[in-house]
Amino acid sequence: MKAIFYEKGELKVGRVEEPKAKKGEVVVSIHAAGLNRRDLMIPRRRGDAAEPLVLGSDGAGVIESLGEGVMDWAVGDEVIINPSLRWYENHTCPPEEFEILGMPDNGTFAEKIVISVEQIERKPTHLSMEEAAVVSLSALTGYRALFTQADVKKGDTVFIPGAGSGVATFLIQFAKDVGARVIVTSRSEEKRQKAIELGADVAIDTSSNWVEALANETIDIVIDSVGKATFNRSLEVLKRGGRIVVFGATTEDLVELDLRKFFYGQYQLFGSTMGSREELRAMLMHMEKFKTKPVIDRVYNLDDGMDAFRALTNSEQFGKLVLKIK
Repeated sequence: MKAIFYEKGELKVGRVEEPKAKKGEVVVSIHAAGLNRRDLMIPRRRGDAAEPLVLGSDGAGVIESLGEGVMDWAVGDEVIINPSLRWYENHTCPPEEFEILGMPDNGTFAEKIVISVEQIERKPTHLSMEEAAVVSLSALTGYRALFTQADVKKGDTVFIPGAGSGVATFLIQFAKDVGARVIVTSRSEEKRQKAIELGADVAIDTSSNWVEALANETIDIVIDSVGKATFNRSLEVLKRGGRIVVFGATTEDLVELDLRKFFYGQYQLFGSTMGSREELRAMLMHMEKFKTKPVIDRVYNLDDGMDAFRALTNSEQFGKLVLKIK
């Protein structure tokens, strides 16, 4: 079958062996898959390993075959893949056995995937295959950060540095769904305008003086995935006693923190990553209730996967990039 995989230090589009379902597994014929920044990191972590690894965490498709003992599912059922492996119940942190699909297990950038029946959910009926293919990782990451960790409420003001990522577009929509005020940043005037069109109340230039630009705002929550470039700038605009949730670091991982200023400000800092199956199901119910749809920037064919990777590397997109496989 055709796939995008990493082998011997090189990213390739080619053919790999077709999977077969074992006990408790299903084979899903993948119709579409979503790209995430995680896909850019896997090659660096994997090194020069000889065995091919199919990349990809998000995907949607149709069950093609069932392994022994699989109940409550049938060939032809439309499903989405849950890439949050072996994290079933909501908890303060994932269990030790938690991993994310796409390394070390083969991922979704292929015509088929074999996966535990515990890792599939029914495709939301209001979403197309391409839309359903991009919700699991990004939307779940945003949902846990915003609801489980930040405990957002109606009337809160949420500040999101960086408006164009897939997670950010879900954060904007989820926060507005519950009546929060949303402020975002971007260096791109085009992305700022798109964020406003999506529902953000205010969009400021990332290069501006945030303290001056937000002098009339009271920031209750910061959701940050940028890291060193924005962390301390975010603290400067966060109200005393406010909550900051960090789920990524697209700039440098290490930050300097003025502890005295932090504890006198009574700030609350939360780490977050992905989420449990329990949270995924709650998120899907939320999306069904509000008819939330992902923002899709571009759709690529599997054969054009290298172009999609280049666009992701350059952060050209507003929203999600999709690989159309069928």
